[in-house]
Amino acid sequence: MSRLSDRLRRARGDSQDINIAPLIDMMFILLIFFVVTTTFVKDLQIDIERPGAASAVSADLRSIRVAVDRRGQVYVEGQQVHPWMVQSRVRDLILQTPNRPVLVVADRALESGRLVEVVDQCRLAGAKDVGVDVERTE
Repeated sequence: MSRLSDRLRRARGDSQDINIAPLIDMMFILLIFFVVTTTFVKDLQIDIERPGAASAVSADLRSIRVAVDRRGQVYVEGQQVHPWMVQSRVRDLILQTPNRPVLVVADRALESGRLVEVVDQCRLAGAKDVGVDVERTE
């Protein structure tokens, strides 16, 4: 008997389909809400052993991150660049957001000459506040 009623419904055009369009709309709204309310902190994917300092203070989360690994390779905002390109990359980022501080993350085994060169390039790019990332020691 149920087969007969199913045939009659199909013949009349009465189908009981589930409309999932509102569900898809709701998922997009939730996705947009999640993206807007989430803060993004970019962590570098390189292994850096940082030196320690007792006078360390917290850095601004909006800072431009320039990382130098133990081999001397330089990364600006997570992208590897040649050392001679640091100044132009940092200048471009500062022009987008003026008065943004620069944080240099350097490996403990890095020779001091390379660290001074990177800090100098950041200052020549126009950065007013350049800091070196260290671990706080007690």
